[in-house]
Amino acid sequence: MARVSVSQARRSQSRAAASESRSTAAGQSTNSKHVVPIFTDEAIKRVWQVIKQHNITVVDLKFNDLPGLWQHFSIPVEEVAQSAKEGIWVDGIGFDGSSIRGFQKIQESDMNLYPDPSTAVLDPVCEAPTLSMICDIFDPLTKEAYSRDPRYIAKKAEAYLKKTGIADTSYWGPEPEFFIFDDIRFDSTENSGYYFIDSIEGEWNSGRDEKPNLGYKPRFKEGYFPVPPHDALQDIRSVIMAKARAAGVPVEKHHHEVATAGQCEIDMRYSTLTKMADHLLTLKYVIKNVAHKYNKVATYMPKPLFGDNGSGMHTHQSLAKAGNNLFFDKNGYASISQMCKWYIGGLIKHAPSILAFAAPTTNSYKRLVPGYEAPVNLAYSARNRSAICRIPVYVNYPKSKRVEFRAPDPSCNPYISFAAMLMAGLDGIQNRIDPGDPVDENIYEMSSDKAPKQVPGSLEESLNALERDHEYLLKGNVFTKDVIEVWLEYKRQEIEKVRLRPHPYEFYLYFDV
Repeated sequence: MARVSVSQARRSQSRAAASESRSTAAGQSTNSKHVVPIFTDEAIKRVWQVIKQHNITVVDLKFNDLPGLWQHFSIPVEEVAQSAKEGIWVDGIGFDGSSIRGFQKIQESDMNLYPDPSTAVLDPVCEAPTLSMICDIFDPLTKEAYSRDPRYIAKKAEAYLKKTGIADTSYWGPEPEFFIFDDIRFDSTENSGYYFIDSIEGEWNSGRDEKPNLGYKPRFKEGYFPVPPHDALQDIRSVIMAKARAAGVPVEKHHHEVATAGQCEIDMRYSTLTKMADHLLTLKYVIKNVAHKYNKVATYMPKPLFGDNGSGMHTHQSLAKAGNNLFFDKNGYASISQMCKWYIGGLIKHAPSILAFAAPTTNSYKRLVPGYEAPVNLAYSARNRSAICRIPVYVNYPKSKRVEFRAPDPSCNPYISFAAMLMAGLDGIQNRIDPGDPVDENIYEMSSDKAPKQVPGSLEESLNALERDHEYLLKGNVFTKDVIEVWLEYKRQEIEKVRLRPHPYEFYLYFDV
């Protein structure tokens, strides 16, 4: 794909803008109008240090579509100029925005990518020595950042946080769960519809003739977390951890999860919002590719198995100012501050609309049902995993205090999902939203008249909630109306595609009517 050329006037304007801009840690500059970035020679020098260190021959440029899947294309290393005044650092790279989900219409398809030098790492899975860089998206005509670029939404959320004066940093620690299967087949045609999943770990294979069958199949809901040979995926996860850490992802631990048939979790040390979203997409990329090389397949689908736990992504979050955790108060309930309670109040109030982004598939709501550790209850508590907001109490020192929002799942786009949660929490602080009293008993065992309200039961309900309740997202121009409208339109199409097709179980229920 060819680079988009620019005029000398454009170059001059860009250099002039640099003097009015502030530098970021990446050595990249942006001004208040979010025009195309201005890179420093120091930032480009760091990129070339990685190139020389690893004898790079290919440069892979990655960016995010609206639903959350990484897209990419590759260029020869010779196309990467060594000066910030040349090549892709000034011109950007052109691509067809109309071919990317949730982006442009065909009559306005041309878009530009600008690599972020701070993300330059040796690609952890490619055989050819490949440099990986994450890109930001800009409009080639206005030279402004693209409103539907998920990474831009995340950056705007961080900027808005600072502008409020409430805090200067938000920290994020998602816990993405996933399955590694040995076989997956599915199809949906005019005259058929089915899926078939298999796993060497699947309890249903305890009687299969495997010549020999060596047993040790984790029983349903008993995968958390016996040692090998019950856990057949220990070595794969260790390879994933090593490759992810080599690519700069701060993996803290890995383990088997509750479900049979290869459910796993790999956790990362907390980081700032945009950086953590970068890490999460890198981690997902590594997991999928390492599984593929072992002739297995990884999926972040929230509920692939009937009758066992689905995959969530409990998301830990906190606010800090001048290095101090604003969520800590040694005298508060579970050592949380009043500000933290208001933040929780915002999360609980806006949870239905947050889930339009954080649990964004029809399949998500097959996970969000009582009985599978699913956090469907709009309440908060210390230790209680039946509440949507949990206050971890493993340790009790100031920097560790945080709230865990348990409803998201790993099918979400983390840039958008984290941004929506932050905006909801800030709205709670700004409006002093009271989350009520904590609930420290098993909510599933409470009588219906005392139990808290629950999250939406379908994607359609969450999208309707987003349509009604999104003003808090528009503050600071973090989310724009076109993002909300396109998201609603795109996701409602998915609902119709599922609704119109006969379900296999309907044949069991109704074929003999």
